[in-house]
Amino acid sequence: MIRYDRLWVTMEACGMTQYRLIKRHNFSAGQIGRLKKNFYVSTHTIDVLCSILECQVEDVMEYRPDPDAPDCPSGT
Repeated sequence: MIRYDRLWVTMEACGMTQYRLIKRHNFSAGQIGRLKKNFYVSTHTIDVLCSILECQVEDVMEYRPDPDAPDCPSGT
């Protein structure tokens, strides 16, 4: 599961607010809503965030294995 908890920490460290993302950088409020809920966003959205925040992808998102997901069969 992709989680965006790191985004909020990075934004705070950069002095960036959600309001400023929307008003100054024309970032979509809908995308912010999707990020808050850890829903799918495109790599373009991640690229834009990294550009605005001048950070790396790992400063915005991380992968955490889903405990309910079945294990991959061996050999794949």
